[in-house]
Amino acid sequence: MSEFPDFRLGTVLATSFTGTLSERQGDPVERIPTPGRLIDWFAVYGLTVDSCTATELTQARELREAIHAAATAAANGDDLPEAAVRTINEHSIRGRGAPVLTDAGERNWRLASGSVADALSVVAADAVSIISGERDGRMALCASPTCRAAFFDTSQSRTRRWCDMNTCGNKQKKARFKATH
Repeated sequence: MSEFPDFRLGTVLATSFTGTLSERQGDPVERIPTPGRLIDWFAVYGLTVDSCTATELTQARELREAIHAAATAAANGDDLPEAAVRTINEHSIRGRGAPVLTDAGERNWRLASGSVADALSVVAADAVSIISGERDGRMALCASPTCRAAFFDTSQSRTRRWCDMNTCGNKQKKARFKATH
């Protein structure tokens, strides 16, 4: 068993980043408790950073919470919180990351340096693209009462209920089954 909880990985960078704090309405699970763990999370997404300080971890968590607040507001059709927008924008312009095309024709990101600021700028830029409506999909909130994570729904019908069927969806299905049997 790992020393830390597993990452909850998704295909959307920004909402996967907000998932580094899960079960927000229950017993919160922090998935990036140390600077080294943040480096590990970035590496999973191909964002290689050289090092991370405790201050940079704090900045990353501030960005995570700003993205969560803005994405939640967008999912609810509310005005975006000014402080969250300011934090996302500051991180987006602070670092230097650029989208690059892979040989397979997919988009990846390349950082100008191995800095946390560059990696966070990529996460912030991804948040801008989904919250602004630039990408095809919609912001939604997980139906799990203990999770309530914001996620980007790209399903054909745009009616997905769970942030992840393998975690929250299955927990809810099991709970319903136990309640009826």
